[in-house]
Amino acid sequence: MQQNNIRNFCVVAHIDHGKSTLADRMLEITGTIPKEKLKPQFLDSLALERERGITIKLAPVRLNYTLNAIPYTLNLIDTPGHVDFSYEVSRTLAAVEGAILLVDATQGIQAQTLSHGLAALEQNVTLIPAVNKIDLPNADIEEVKKQLQETFGFDEGEILLVSGKTGQGVDKLLQAIVKCIPPPKSLGVNVLNPKIDIDRNLRALIFDSFFDSFKGVVAQVRVVEGDVPPNQSEINFLGTKAKGQVLEKGYFAPQLTPTESLKEGEIGYIATGIKEPDKVRVGDTISNTCDAKPLPGYKEVKPMVFVGLYPIAQKEFQDIKEALGKFRLTDPAFTFELEHSHALGAGFRCGFLGLLHAEVVQERLSEEFGADVIATVPSVEYMFGRKRVHNPSDFPQGEELKDLHEPWARLEIFVPQTYIGSVMDLAQDKRGIFKNMQHFGSQVALTYEMPLSEMVTDFYDRLKSVSSGFASLDWEFLEFRAVDAVRLDIIVAGEKVDALSQIIVREKALSIGRKMVEKLKEVLPRQNFEVAIQAAIGGKVIARETLSAYRKDVTAKLYGGDRTRKDKLLEKQKKGKKRMKMVGRIEIPQEAFLSILKS
Repeated sequence: MQQNNIRNFCVVAHIDHGKSTLADRMLEITGTIPKEKLKPQFLDSLALERERGITIKLAPVRLNYTLNAIPYTLNLIDTPGHVDFSYEVSRTLAAVEGAILLVDATQGIQAQTLSHGLAALEQNVTLIPAVNKIDLPNADIEEVKKQLQETFGFDEGEILLVSGKTGQGVDKLLQAIVKCIPPPKSLGVNVLNPKIDIDRNLRALIFDSFFDSFKGVVAQVRVVEGDVPPNQSEINFLGTKAKGQVLEKGYFAPQLTPTESLKEGEIGYIATGIKEPDKVRVGDTISNTCDAKPLPGYKEVKPMVFVGLYPIAQKEFQDIKEALGKFRLTDPAFTFELEHSHALGAGFRCGFLGLLHAEVVQERLSEEFGADVIATVPSVEYMFGRKRVHNPSDFPQGEELKDLHEPWARLEIFVPQTYIGSVMDLAQDKRGIFKNMQHFGSQVALTYEMPLSEMVTDFYDRLKSVSSGFASLDWEFLEFRAVDAVRLDIIVAGEKVDALSQIIVREKALSIGRKMVEKLKEVLPRQNFEVAIQAAIGGKVIARETLSAYRKDVTAKLYGGDRTRKDKLLEKQKKGKKRMKMVGRIEIPQEAFLSILKS
C-alpha cells in the first residue's frame, strides 16, 4: 500500500455519544467483519467494557476502503470517553493525523467533547465534526450544529450527519476521511530529488502494549520512519536501552494478523519476545539501531488518586506483584510501589487517574489475572514540607500537620440550565471556588477550583444524582495549596487499622469520623465479645460505636428453682466474655474495606 493511500484517524467524543457503535458500522460497510459475525460494540473486547457499557481501552483496527476505484487503508483507533481514561485519548492522538469529533444529537457538546477537541487541535490533528444519533425522535440537530460552529469555528457545510445505529451518513463520513485527513508525512524524503527514497532507520512510536505468554510483550506501534525489519531481527528500545527481536509483526483486523511488511505511516504491532514488562514503555521509540534519535513521546501521566491494594492471603503476594507488572503494560496510567501495613501485611500503594479508574483496575485484576485484593480508603498526594506523601499512615498523628499543602484541580462542569442551582450547592459543599460561567445554547459550562481530595470520593456520583444524570465533568490538576487538616485514625478493638487512616480537613473531621464508625458497625461481623469502634485524632477519640456481642442463652437449660442459679451462670458468662475480649483479635473482611471505599 502506497503511503499516500493510508489514513490514520481516531474517533473522540464524550462518554455514551456512540463512538463504538459508529465503529461497528465502519467495520460492516468496509467488509472488515462479516455482518453475521458482528456483535454490538465489537471493538469493546474486555468483558468489563461490555458489562458497564463503556469503552475502557483504546482499540486499533485496519479497514480496507475503495473510493473512485482507488484502494485505501484506513487505520481506525476507537477511544474511551470518560474523563478518567483521557490519557488513552492523548496517546491515540500522538499516533494519528485525523480525528472524528462525534457529538450526540440529543445531548450536544459536553465536557469531554470540548476537552478532546481542544487536545486534538493542540497536536495539529485534522478534525472532522459529525453529529451522531440523528435517527432519534428527540434529536436537536440544528442546535448541535450551531454549538459546533460557535465552539470550534466549523462551517455548517463541514458538519456531517450520521447514525451509528442505522448506518445513515456513514459512507459520506468514510469519503470525508479519505478527502480531508492528510496521509502520513514522510520524514525521509531526498530534498534534491523527492522521488528517491533515503535508506533510513526504523523509528516506531509505542502507543500501547500488552503481554502474551508465548510472544512476550507485544508493542502496538505507529511506524513513523523506515520499515520494520524481517522476523528474528534485533530491535532496540531507545528509552529503556533494552534489546528485543521481531518475533512477529502485523496489523489489527481487529484480531492480530501477521504480515510480511510493516512500513512507514502504518499502524500495527511488533511481538518483541521480551518477558520483563518494565523494559517496554508506552511513549518509547523502537529502532533497529542504538544511534537513532528518539521520537518526542507524550507527557508522562501523573496519578492523582492513591489506593492501597493488599493480597487477601500473604502467600499470593508474589502472584499479585507479577499480575500488577503485566497489567501496567496495558494501562500506563496505573502505577504501583511496595508498602507495608500493620493491619494487612505486605501490599502495594497504587496510583490512579480517578475513582472510576481505581474501580475498573480492581475488577480487571480480578477477572483477567485472578488477583483478588483488599482495597484501602482512597487518598491523594500531599506536600508535607518539601516531601510528597500519598499514604496517610506516613503522616504524624493528630494536630502536628504544619506546612501541609493539598492538590487543587480546575473543574469544567457542563450542565443544562435547569440544574445550575443544585450543582452550585454541591460544589460549594465540596469547598469549590466559583470562577466562571459560559452559555452554550441550553447548556451551561461552570468553571470551579476544588481540592482534589473532595473530588475523588463521591463527587462524580453526587453530581450525576443532583443533575438527573445530565451533568458532565472534565478536570485538570492546578497546583498545591496550604490546608488546615488532621489525620483521622480508626481504632477497632483497641488496635489502630492503618489501612483506614485518612487526612481530613479539620472542619469536616468530626462528621466524617462519625460516619466511618457508623458504617463499620454495619459491615463488621459480630464477635463473641463486645467490640469498640473508635475514630481518633491523635490521642483524642472523637466518635465511638459499640458492636454488641453474640450472646448464648446459657439459662435455657434451667427450669424452676432459685433466681440465684441463673445469676451465677450469667456472671460466669460475663467473665468468659471479658477473657475473650482481652485475647480476641478482629479480622476485618474485604467487604468492610470495599463498603468504606464506596462510601
